[in-house]
Parts: sequence; structure tokens; C-alpha cells
Amino acid sequence: MSLRIGIDLGGTKIEVIALDPTGQILWRERVPTPVGNYTATVQAVVNLVFKVEQQLGTQGTVGIAVPGAISPATGLIKNANSTCLIGQPLDQDLSRALQRPIKMSNDANCFALSEAVDGAAAGAEVVFGVIIGTGTGGGIVIRQQVLTGPNAIAGEWGHNPLPWPQPAELPGPPCYCGKHGCIETFLAGRGLALDYYNTTGQSLLPPAIATLAEQGDSLAQASLSRYADRLARGLASIINVLDPNIIVLGGGLSNLSYLYTAVPQLWGRYVFSDHVNTLLKPAIHGDSSGVRGAAWLFG
Repeated sequence: MSLRIGIDLGGTKIEVIALDPTGQILWRERVPTPVGNYTATVQAVVNLVFKVEQQLGTQGTVGIAVPGAISPATGLIKNANSTCLIGQPLDQDLSRALQRPIKMSNDANCFALSEAVDGAAAGAEVVFGVIIGTGTGGGIVIRQQVLTGPNAIAGEWGHNPLPWPQPAELPGPPCYCGKHGCIETFLAGRGLALDYYNTTGQSLLPPAIATLAEQGDSLAQASLSRYADRLARGLASIINVLDPNIIVLGGGLSNLSYLYTAVPQLWGRYVFSDHVNTLLKPAIHGDSSGVRGAAWLFG
């Protein structure tokens, strides 16, 4: 049996999945991440892989989704929100401990790959995967191959400025990257929450804002409308450069069904074309897409 093992190394949990050659799940398990402890994190991943292989009676390939990227300049992890990983030779340490080659990619890349292989974008030539949740990540998959780029930042649209900004949107909220007005500051969950707070003085999480909008609350509806327009502008800038067949949304805000009708109605005014054929769909595999995509890194 050809076994594919995927690991999703998150800030709070580590998930392992084992797939057979057809993509059927043979094993799945989650354990807490040893927060702030690099050595313990490496050991936790190793323990999960060995446990899966012991239970299934065979060795597999290992792909790992990480909240960051391997720097082409140093070979060390960069841009990780799990800060104990930054500056570490994570792929080398895991390869040594597991005694085999591994593949590692950004979690948004793995999300996009999962949906491109057997998810919402199955069969599409060019796929842009978007994670809109606590952050705003992106990944590009072309013919079922992850596009990484020479700087290992392909798809990182969240740290471009919000396109076609309105006067009220300037200079934009501060971003942890040191700039103002990044797409992420508007489209991550806290961006929608901040928009609603600035209008009403009330602090609500995005699901509560969406519920109020569904109940007819005009201020909540206005916040969602502004969010949809900002998402349309952000994605239009991607369409103008990449021209993907499909854009797949994941993350907590991807559950807002309103977006799948509103955004395609809006992005036509920003895309440099007389017609937009790009599809916008929610992820089929949901929060499993990252770990499934990690397993598919060995194509």
C-alpha cells in the first residue's frame, strides 16, 4: 500500500492524516502543540508519524504544512506565526529524526493543493486558494503543483495594500508587518470586527455580525457589504495578474455564504476584462484541507 502522511503544524494543535492512493482517510488524529517549545514540537510530529505507521503497519511519505516558509536564503523557517519555529532548520531536523526525505510547504499552499487535487477546484488548471480567518493567506497551484517562487512567498497577497482604496480607508489599520492598510488588516476576521466597531462602538465577532445582518440589522449589513467590496477588490487584483480558473475560500470567514454571490457581482468593475469567468467557491474539505494538502505534497 502506498501511504501518504500529512501533518498540519498549527499554533495550537498538530494534526496528522494518512491517506491511501485514492485519497481515502485511513487515520486522523490531533494533539496539542507544545507552544513555544521547538524541540518538543519536533518530537510531537515525529511521535505522530511513527504512531500512524505502527498502527497501519507500513511506512509512508511525509508532507508537512507549516505556518510560515523555508527561506531560500538560509534554509531556515521564516514568517511563522508560531514564533518558536522562526530561524530553525525544521525540515532538516524532521528529516533526520524520521530518517527519510520529507516535503514541507506553507499551510495556505497546502490548502490550495488539497482543493486542487480532490476538492472544490479538482480538474482546474490554475487555482488560487485563500484563507480568510485570523490572518489572510494565499496559495497558488498550477496543474496540481504548488507554486512556491524564488522568495518562497508566491500567493502571499495579504501584505499588499488594499487595491483602489476609498478615502476613508487611508492610511488603513496598522499591520504587524510594520506597514498600514495591508489587505490582511481589512479581510482577516479582526478587520470585519474593526469595521463594525468603528461604525457602532460595539465589539462583535464576525459570526455575530453575520447573524445580525441575516436578521435585518442595517449596520451589520453595511459592514458585510463593505467587507465584500474589499474582498472583491483584493481578489480582482489577483485575477488581473494570475487569471485563475477558480478561487477557493477557506478559513472562518469563508463560511459567510453571502460572499459567494456578492463578490462575483462586484469584482467585474475591478477586473481588466469584459467578462470574468473565474469561479469563486468554498473549500470542500474545510479545515482538513491543510493537512490533506500536506499529504499530497508527494505528487
